[in-house]
Amino acid sequence: QVQLVESGGGLVQTGGSLRLSCAPSRSIFSIDSMGWYRQAPGKQREWVATISRVGTADYVDSVKGRFTISRNYAKNTVYLQMNSMRPEDTAVYYCNAHTSGSGDYWGQGTQVTVSS
Repeated sequence: QVQLVESGGGLVQTGGSLRLSCAPSRSIFSIDSMGWYRQAPGKQREWVATISRVGTADYVDSVKGRFTISRNYAKNTVYLQMNSMRPEDTAVYYCNAHTSGSGDYWGQGTQVTVSS
């Protein structure tokens, strides 16, 4: 089992920045990959970014060059730095932990709103 605690959502203007944090209940070293997904009103949840155990990062095309996923081992936390934000980034953002042994775990979600 992995519990995920998210923080950092809020309201920001177009072009602004926010940083989301996700702290898992067990060591990041023990998790195959961690990522962020988002779900806008009336839309399906979509994948945003992933960072693997070895540090390989990948992003959906719409956020490449604007968002950065990273991790801090000392704080056992994964971050999503979001810059140059757009109204279409408005969504509930969910942290995900993927383990090959026991599947996927999700955070409670944090609201991100970008005003135009």
